[in-house]
Amino acid sequence: MISLYKLEIFAVVVQTGSFSAAAERLLMTQPAVSQHIQDLEAALGAKLFERGRRGVTLTEAGETLHRYTQEILRLVAEAESAVTDVRHLASGQVRVAATPGVGVYLLPDWVQAFRQTHPHLTVTVQTSITPHIVAGLRRGEMDLGFVEGELEKLDLDDVAALELEVNEQFVIVGPKHPWWERSSVRLAELAGRGMVMRQRNSQTRIWLDGELQRAGVQVQVVAEFDNVESIKRAVAKGRDIAILPEYAVRSELEMGLLRALPVEGKPLQRTLKLVWNRAQPFSAVTRAFLRFLAREAPAVNALLDERRISRFGKSTSGSDVLRR
Repeated sequence: MISLYKLEIFAVVVQTGSFSAAAERLLMTQPAVSQHIQDLEAALGAKLFERGRRGVTLTEAGETLHRYTQEILRLVAEAESAVTDVRHLASGQVRVAATPGVGVYLLPDWVQAFRQTHPHLTVTVQTSITPHIVAGLRRGEMDLGFVEGELEKLDLDDVAALELEVNEQFVIVGPKHPWWERSSVRLAELAGRGMVMRQRNSQTRIWLDGELQRAGVQVQVVAEFDNVESIKRAVAKGRDIAILPEYAVRSELEMGLLRALPVEGKPLQRTLKLVWNRAQPFSAVTRAFLRFLAREAPAVNALLDERRISRFGKSTSGSDVLRR
């Protein structure tokens, strides 16, 4: 009989595309992973992988076994999630990745609030860019992702997304700026203004450059930083502007260090999205975190509908984005 343990190893090899990457993920040696696959092939009397210089690919028999393996592991995970009471777990972990703004300014508050209810559970957070988060979800390296980057140009075959909220982007100014007393600005007024921006290869910068170009507004880029904190500090000390969401400057607004001026007509908006691997069922701990998150973002309730959650991974198209 095929053991569940060997099927789990088989699934990781498929997911990572090589024995060495699977061994690293599983904290095993590569020979140990190879031996488990050889044992599996011997038990089935079928070759599961074609070995190549760049990794492994599934044979026809391997493709068939992988389909069954996904279903078996999904059922096991759903059974575990259905009967597990997280309140009585000694420990547990949910792995989360987020784009920089969300990871720095939203997730810390969410994690601490979640920990007040579940002090025995751990939320592991890493900050990355949208393409890397999507790739990490596909490889099974994380359970959930929070992104503001655009998904249209990414391969989402294995990844589904849920829109959580639309965040208006504001013009941020410091006390020395002539707009300090203004209540709002028009987008056209940004033309020729000195602006502090993210680095050129960041998705935030690519998005903002595109929006300004479409509006026919050409700004003067005076500084580029790879983090929002540096941008805020530069704006607070000088006479230049930045474009940021309100949540990123909340503390500075309360202390009177910065002002956030709305742009008339709200032409600059980005959508915060929850993303996940639709082929990977939610664990009990992940679902507990989602139940908490639904208090902050009611759209998450769509994922907690017990009639739908068990088939989300099968029936939701990876290119579909569920909207509020």
